[in-house]
Amino acid sequence: MRLGHGTNSIGDVAPRAALPLLCDLGYRSLALTLDHHLLDPFSADLPTEVDRWRGALRDAGMACVVETGARHLLDPLVKHEPTLVSADPAARQRRIDFLVRAIDIAAALDAGCVSAWAGVVRDAAPGDVVWHRLTTALGPVLEHAAHRGVPLAFEPEPGMFIDTLDRFGILVDRLRDPPGLRLCLDTGHLECMGEWPPAEHLAPWVERVANVHVDDAFPCVHEHLPLGSGSVDFGAILGCLAAGGYAGGLHVELPRHTHRWIEEARHSAAFLRRLLGTAAG
Repeated sequence: MRLGHGTNSIGDVAPRAALPLLCDLGYRSLALTLDHHLLDPFSADLPTEVDRWRGALRDAGMACVVETGARHLLDPLVKHEPTLVSADPAARQRRIDFLVRAIDIAAALDAGCVSAWAGVVRDAAPGDVVWHRLTTALGPVLEHAAHRGVPLAFEPEPGMFIDTLDRFGILVDRLRDPPGLRLCLDTGHLECMGEWPPAEHLAPWVERVANVHVDDAFPCVHEHLPLGSGSVDFGAILGCLAAGGYAGGLHVELPRHTHRWIEEARHSAAFLRRLLGTAAG
């Protein structure tokens, strides 16, 4: 496993300029969130921007994954909208088109995966209707991901239609277990949603993990906390990941601590190094 960091947790410095700083701290993977101010997937100069990022990652010796969770990329007024479960088919298509574009960017960057989530259900549609929206929307996304050779890592997210590993399992079944559908694990989400003991919940899916977000949390509270300040059993989770052969990035995700990002990056690196030694043992 590699130390990783998310661009959504970097503040007060241009993200590309942060790469050498992260490299000096031992980080070797970057979770790159497509967004207006970072790598804008709708920029007229997109090929040039992709080339710049590819060069910056190469120079820093860093791998990457592509994240699609920008708050207001598609809608300037409503956070994370539209989604794969939006009521309006045209709105769902906008999310599908964005994810297809993200997959193309990931392929150009040799990224390990593209991460995505379901979205919040904002109408009173019955469950079967929402499942139909989600599975039919994911169909063309998974098809394009398979064509480009880029895994799609699905993240259970508190408050969204798919919020736990159990519901991720239902999604896998409804899609008839597509090989390109992987898992994006968030350590804090396990704690927030009460998936205890975490290793027991994770074990059935550990070989499907393609991306890991690292943050601390307390039960029933969706707040990304600095590592060691909540109740997440990191030792159990990292031990399970190690036993399952996960070798990708552990991407620190603290978007509400960007004002002190370098301090948190330094602390997180030291915290994870200690645990990785134990997990490897």
